[in-house]
Amino acid sequence: MSESLKDKVALVVGGSSGIGQMTALTFARSGARVAVAGRRVAELNETMHQIHEAGGEAIAVPTDVTRATDVAALVEKVIQEYGRLDYAFNCAGIGYSGGLIELCEEDWDQMVAVNLKGVWLSLKYEIPAMLRTGGGAIVNMASVGGLIGTPGLSAYSATKGGVIALSRAAAMEYVKANIRINAVSPGGVNTAMLLNAPPEVRALIEGAHPIGRTGTTQEIAKAVVWLCSDEASFVLGHNMIIDGGATAQ
Repeated sequence: MSESLKDKVALVVGGSSGIGQMTALTFARSGARVAVAGRRVAELNETMHQIHEAGGEAIAVPTDVTRATDVAALVEKVIQEYGRLDYAFNCAGIGYSGGLIELCEEDWDQMVAVNLKGVWLSLKYEIPAMLRTGGGAIVNMASVGGLIGTPGLSAYSATKGGVIALSRAAAMEYVKANIRINAVSPGGVNTAMLLNAPPEVRALIEGAHPIGRTGTTQEIAKAVVWLCSDEASFVLGHNMIIDGGATAQ
């Protein structure tokens, strides 16, 4: 285990699988104590178990990010357990949304509730906890879908564009309070979200990267942990694009 984040506390919202799970493990390998949150209890416990197996310290807190009471209770649990909150990665999200006119109102509302409202609620309760101990760093999960147009991803793209704008505004609002807020925008990454997309959407995403492959969860996790660390102390209000060149074309 590295000691670069020793005595720090990191919260990963959406830590049950994929990028969130890998980021939780990466925080732990860097010496941080970790709280993982999400709706899937068995998967959360598996993330916690993997951290313990690697010699780290972690707790799992079942949370629905669309409910303010859940998110408030989550942050309070972190403070009760560890006494502070230094870093947060707001990663909870859902993927493929369907064609614009085929999309039903309920699916639109759910996409917005999880991907955008969930980030706002996370910030709403994480920031006061960080203010108590003099600051911290937060990274929000956006996507290149919030920067470019992709057929079949209209609602998803709208929420991710919102996350980018929210991250920038929040960064400016709390920069004087020593809280750095950034976002990451991955391209296609080999997670269940991509694998479960309709074949035509998956093919479009997989073929969009000039580097010739999709990304790995490790590549995104390392970027998130770096953005939280003191090595990124001059980086805030930034949307880090990690996409194998997809948006450079």
